Amino acid sequence: MSRRIPHGRGGSRRIAALLATLACGSVLVSCSTDSDNDRGASSLGPRPTRPNESNFTGTPPSVLASAASSIIDSARASASAAASSASAAASAFAASVSAETERAAAAAEKELKDVKGSGNAMSDVAMTGLPRAQTGGLLAVLVTITNKTDHKASYAVQIDFKNPDGKVVETRYVGAENLDPGERAQPVAISREPAKPVLSPVLAKAQRY
Repeated sequence: MSRRIPHGRGGSRRIAALLATLACGSVLVSCSTDSDNDRGASSLGPRPTRPNESNFTGTPPSVLASAASSIIDSARASASAAASSASAAASAFAASVSAETERAAAAAEKELKDVKGSGNAMSDVAMTGLPRAQTGGLLAVLVTITNKTDHKASYAVQIDFKNPDGKVVETRYVGAENLDPGERAQPVAISREPAKPVLSPVLAKAQRY
């Protein structure tokens, strides 16, 4: 006759065994996960740093090259426009000298042709340089002629433009006709020489007639 184990006691043992198995499985899963995390963390290298661009060689990408070319072209266009503007300003200033002024200059040159020395009216003439910003970059001199006599008179004036060595490289003439006593005229003498070398205007002759 066999001996039976009470139902309640055997069931408790089976439940305990099942719980132990589940607990071990949880531990294994947890260990495996932690191990995998550790391996993953250790496989990550240090954070990358930005390379030193000064060590790069070769040509820039086409987009950068195109942008650089555009900037250069724009700068050249601006310089060309500025040069054209300056040339136009110089031409406009020179054109502002009226035909009457040109006629007076021709008469002055003719009058001074036979004058010896510096003439008889040097004290009646003064010169003032005009800012190049107002003349389009040209070298121009405002000549002030004042009739200091007590009778009507005409004047012929010669302006020499000298280089740094003192050599006369250009001569211009201005004049004023039929000035009343105390009356003043202010013609402009304009040099047509290049801006370099810088020239110096000198009052060479002044004749009253």
